[in-house]
Amino acid sequence: MTFEHISREEIVELQQLSPFELKSKLIELADELEERSTFHMLNAGRGNPNFIATTPREAFFALGTFALEESRADREWDHELVGVPQKDGIADRFRAWLADRKGQPGIKLLLQTLGYGVDECGFDADSFVWELADSIIGDHYPEPDRMLKHNHEITKRYLMQELVPGKDLGDYDLFAVEGGTAAMCYIFDSLMLNRLMHRGDKVALMVPIFTPYLEITELDEFDFERVYIEASATFEDGRHSWQFPDSEIDKLLDPDIKILYCVNPTNPPSVRIAPGTLERIADVVNNKRQDLIVITDDVYGTFIDGFQSLMGAAPRNTITVYSFSKYFGATGWRLGTIGIAADNVLDEKLAALSEEDKVHLDKRYAPLTLTPRNIKFIDRLVADSRNVALNHTAGLSLPQQCQMLLFSAYCLLDKEDYYKHQAQALIARRYKALQRGMQIDIEPDPNRVAYYVELDFLVWAAERTSDPKFIEFVEANYEPTDILFRLAEQTGVVLLNGGGFEGPEWSVRVSLANLRDKQYEEIGAAMITVCEEYLAEYGDSKGKKG
Repeated sequence: MTFEHISREEIVELQQLSPFELKSKLIELADELEERSTFHMLNAGRGNPNFIATTPREAFFALGTFALEESRADREWDHELVGVPQKDGIADRFRAWLADRKGQPGIKLLLQTLGYGVDECGFDADSFVWELADSIIGDHYPEPDRMLKHNHEITKRYLMQELVPGKDLGDYDLFAVEGGTAAMCYIFDSLMLNRLMHRGDKVALMVPIFTPYLEITELDEFDFERVYIEASATFEDGRHSWQFPDSEIDKLLDPDIKILYCVNPTNPPSVRIAPGTLERIADVVNNKRQDLIVITDDVYGTFIDGFQSLMGAAPRNTITVYSFSKYFGATGWRLGTIGIAADNVLDEKLAALSEEDKVHLDKRYAPLTLTPRNIKFIDRLVADSRNVALNHTAGLSLPQQCQMLLFSAYCLLDKEDYYKHQAQALIARRYKALQRGMQIDIEPDPNRVAYYVELDFLVWAAERTSDPKFIEFVEANYEPTDILFRLAEQTGVVLLNGGGFEGPEWSVRVSLANLRDKQYEEIGAAMITVCEEYLAEYGDSKGKKG
């Protein structure tokens, strides 16, 4: 059987799209198959998880009930118009309320969170409980606008536990934002607005990398010159290790490179940067490129034990982005943070700007303070997120911040890492199922997270045949995304093209987060079917030549 529904010319045109836009066409083909057959579409193209953390959500909804009861205690008006939670004595009322509901969903976490805040963080009990109750009601603008006081402390402790275990980074500032994507948009914009970056500047990206980070750098307002730091290392058997050779890291010695962008663990390979590579980056940044700005997206770091972020390797230079979306199954909540050490190179760079630039920025931030030059970069991020003039209404909504705090507290209190191990085991089962379907057994790798898997089709296909001319035939006769269209139209499987992430052209990304465990074995089997189809077509071509 030959594949003829989508022509090679159409594939050439479509593969110019972002992987996430190309996915729409693949879904359309998979939908058509579903309509005319018994196949069901298996969309492993997106990383939205199909699992959620229940306990912190139960605590959120229980807390909402308490906060409403507190509000109804102030009945100055009609039934539907009640007051708001009052601070005086609210902690004692909360403890009594919790005691009356012992054993109900979410109550234990709320009680433990209160104890943690008071005993470990030194919070005033009434202030802490009032912030929780007022947040979940959502009746005020965020104050402070960057992040609520108690949420800041608890979320900071969570991030330090997960991203730099065993290290003390000292004072650290967080900005609560609407997920990791908002974080990146704010960072890119503020770097430009504050004249720390300029259109056409040279930047380095550790690739493969999340496609939008590639696409943002190409936008006209940035038009950055890109240098790729490539994960080109391989294991002895020729498989990709998705690690970065020293020679690639040494590209950062170029003094014209202003920023290093990375996702760690990587997306799509889903492999953490090896400890030795982190040390080499730290040596470059701390000793040779002390002016380099590092931006790291660490959203997948919580899926592996002992993760270390670049924020720990080069804290003065690093802007850290973390999203709660994947680990807690909370993409719809839009919860993320931007983190910057209190002692950082960004504020140092602001102080070193020319007088002309400082005067320009004085005018921009003058409505906020009589001393605009004293505004830290992280607070400029907050102001810029609302075009400065609307800074007084900046900040992540209070109910969102409340859920963020409960997610963070849940993991701080989970001393046995019960939730982490459950999440890791789920991903591991799916990874094994995919391997069974593909009839392969991939060697363990201590750096592999496997939230996604990036598979190089040419490497895998070469293992299924001893004829080296088969690979030459595939490359000569098909486009790198041909396999994606075959999978979608013939098996209902939707994957993304690794080339769209600046990975190997013939690689595909499989998300292990969003389907049932057994369905990954079906995806692996579908890939076998398509590979056998290529082999058959190769055999036919040899017959014709004969």
